[in-house]
Amino acid sequence: MVAVDIKANDVWPVKSSLDELEQLARSAGAEVVGRMVQKLKAPLRTQYLGTGKLEELVNLKSEKQFNTVIFDDELTPLQQLTLEQALRVKVIDRAALILDIFAKRAKTSEGQLQVELAQLEYLLPRLSGQWGDPDRMGGGIGTRGPGESKLEVDRRAVEHRIQTIKKKLEEVRRHRTLYRERRRRTGIPVVSLVGYTNAGKSTLMNALTRADVLTRSQLFSTLDPTTRRLRLPDGETVLLTDTVGFIQKLPPAIIAAFRATLEELSEADILIHVVDLTSHNAVEQCGTVENILDDLGVLNKPRLTTLNKIDLMLDRSQAWDEEKAVNYLAGKAGGDDKNTILVSAIKGWGLTKLKERIAGILQEEKAGNAEAVQPTIT
Repeated sequence: MVAVDIKANDVWPVKSSLDELEQLARSAGAEVVGRMVQKLKAPLRTQYLGTGKLEELVNLKSEKQFNTVIFDDELTPLQQLTLEQALRVKVIDRAALILDIFAKRAKTSEGQLQVELAQLEYLLPRLSGQWGDPDRMGGGIGTRGPGESKLEVDRRAVEHRIQTIKKKLEEVRRHRTLYRERRRRTGIPVVSLVGYTNAGKSTLMNALTRADVLTRSQLFSTLDPTTRRLRLPDGETVLLTDTVGFIQKLPPAIIAAFRATLEELSEADILIHVVDLTSHNAVEQCGTVENILDDLGVLNKPRLTTLNKIDLMLDRSQAWDEEKAVNYLAGKAGGDDKNTILVSAIKGWGLTKLKERIAGILQEEKAGNAEAVQPTIT
């Protein structure tokens, strides 16, 4: 695994980013044999690494016996081609690795189409590096002409497939729009879970609704959205939706391909931001989620922050119940923000308070809307 430590980057420490990249690599089935970091003002335009560092990486091949190098940033087609020519091994970047994991995890036909679209749009500008000689001629029956290269055949096939998938996903998007319109007419509020991958959204979904969503301690254990009914303490029913987890340096192709799914967030009445309180990078992860929500134009929606996995923050030598645990951790945190809830989804702690606060926000929204439409008498 290779990363450039950009001096101006004060958001994500390079070690934390590589730790996450290693988790991704292991999720994809890779065995990690080493890391390399170079401090630069910015990655080099043609080869990402400096010449000396690239030579060092080439020389490590015989020692480490690696057959793949994974770069922590998205490489340009030129960078990837230059690196593959120098290293003579498979070169992929963080974006390709995430797409590979998505391809393994997508179960529904919609999810599989979304991932395939993202993969093809990622591949298209890189096709020139897929063949040793871009002018290698195609020949034989079935080719369109003696002057057409293998590259051009592949490019046309990829572009055709992209257009086909986009049409299918546009149909899915129309169905989703109709469904949302019908749902809006019923007046049932929508609450969406958002958060960094592996923060515990699916576990929280299961704890609240018994949805039986797959939960594993791994990045992107679930991709396909799930919606279930949730009854609140005041008797009102809401629809609770679990969405794909976010991650830093999420490929733009993923955001574009999952547009129909992520548009569900624009229809939500409340967003529940699930945070893994035990993560050393919880602050940075929250910042990543905030930035993506801002990009999607939903940052101004009513939001609850749910600090999850509080059971892992406690001294294991003591006996803890829900009230004692929540009061202890709330005291350590200081303050009393009614829109920040401490929970343990795995133990079921804090769920009643969470549901009560969801009901409270919905009542506040209704009261605000009713006040807004009151006629002014003069």
